[in-house]
Amino acid sequence: MKPTLLILAAGMASRYGSMKQIDGFGPNGETIIDYSIYDAIKAGFGKVVFIIKEEFVENFKSIFEPKLNGKIETDYVFQNFDLKQFGIDEEIERAKPWGTAHAILSARNTIKEPFCVINADDFYGLDAYQKMVDFLNNEVNGSNYAMIGYEIGKTLSEYGAVSRGVCKVDSAGNLEEIVERTKVFKEGDHIVYEEDEKTYPLDIDTRVSMNFWGFTPEVFKTTEDLFRTFAMDNKENPKAEFFIPLVAEHLVKSNAAAFKVIPTDSKWFGVTYKEDKPIVQASIDQLVKDGVYPENLWN
Repeated sequence: MKPTLLILAAGMASRYGSMKQIDGFGPNGETIIDYSIYDAIKAGFGKVVFIIKEEFVENFKSIFEPKLNGKIETDYVFQNFDLKQFGIDEEIERAKPWGTAHAILSARNTIKEPFCVINADDFYGLDAYQKMVDFLNNEVNGSNYAMIGYEIGKTLSEYGAVSRGVCKVDSAGNLEEIVERTKVFKEGDHIVYEEDEKTYPLDIDTRVSMNFWGFTPEVFKTTEDLFRTFAMDNKENPKAEFFIPLVAEHLVKSNAAAFKVIPTDSKWFGVTYKEDKPIVQASIDQLVKDGVYPENLWN
């Protein structure tokens, strides 16, 4: 079976101020998701599954079904606050979803083949999809997963510091740990991160995680077990989030699975704030001018 693309699109986009998952960035109003799916089809994915809030399903279908009909199979799963499905009887009050690792559990009864997870609001580039498809077709198994590692210099903003998950990679190219570095920025010709009011250098080719992961469905069982513990440990912490790197860290440190860090030369860009929109639009316009994408993506 061809691998599946699982898109995390249930976020509330509170900092952006509106539904950035379906905001238009391309010359004809294409979303970032459109470019992700276009690249995924070209790379060889056979299905796309959207993780969304249930109340947005008709909106998503009206936007994507006319474009994708006949090009790739589609499905929709819903991230919600129901904990009983995980065997948790307590009511835990939350104002926002539980995070990315909780989100992928929404697809545990839908996906039966190797799959990769991406963010809806991140542009990853064709090279990343091609390399992930190759891994999912030829290498993945229940103890051998992967993530795409981006060069840190190709993920920074010209407009301020960013947070990045800096990867420590062993001699075999596997992930040892991800260290979250806040306040990563360019300082002249160098890249640094700030900690305790001091700056420290980072090599320009340091690999970082931009939430592009490759798995088999076996990961769902471990993720569900970890989530039950996480939810109970954080029932008094309504802002705690259960992220995919927490699952990866557990699997690596318990020697249950290795994560191959697949390097890509692609430039990443994404949207967090409204101010990011013109930058993303300009980046896509340039890719269209360079012939990477057609002006009318689906025609």
